[in-house]
Amino acid sequence: MTQTRVRLWNVDEYHRMLETGIITADERVELIDGQVIPMSAKNPPHAATTLCASDYLKRSLAEVALVRVQDPIQLSQYSEPEPDIAVVRIDARKYIDHHPAPNEIFLLIEVADTTLDTDRKQKAPLYANAGIADYWILDVNQRQVFVFREPGLEGYNQQFILQEDATLSLIAFPEIEVQISQLFP
Repeated sequence: MTQTRVRLWNVDEYHRMLETGIITADERVELIDGQVIPMSAKNPPHAATTLCASDYLKRSLAEVALVRVQDPIQLSQYSEPEPDIAVVRIDARKYIDHHPAPNEIFLLIEVADTTLDTDRKQKAPLYANAGIADYWILDVNQRQVFVFREPGLEGYNQQFILQEDATLSLIAFPEIEVQISQLFP
């Protein structure tokens, strides 16, 4: 049997595909580990939760961090995912010349209504390998938060689930308490 080699795309090539129309803006894809991966559709519960959580975090983190919604981040030369929410360092120019890199990211959040397995098994290792210290998955169906911390080479060393009545602080801002119930509509 012949072994097939997979051609991986880097961020520059991915951007050229977008610029030339090989990939169109309405295709909803992201670059993960060198592969162009289709993104899931945004169902109403997903969209409502993303809006609710991002609005709450914007109010809670005003003046200390920037909250980006469904915008790209660049984790490596081969990965440019678009998390549902990224809490990043404040940049005076609003990241006009680059997407936030791992050293500029305080927290990444994925909202899961149909993507919980993907967010846990594909996104968590990707974010851990990039050194993202704080990663949350908002489980729309169970109204709970999966929390991933202490990134390592094999993934996150600390993982736990919080229910809707709990509170949580970001690693970067331990003095700011987040009420889990406020993240959901």
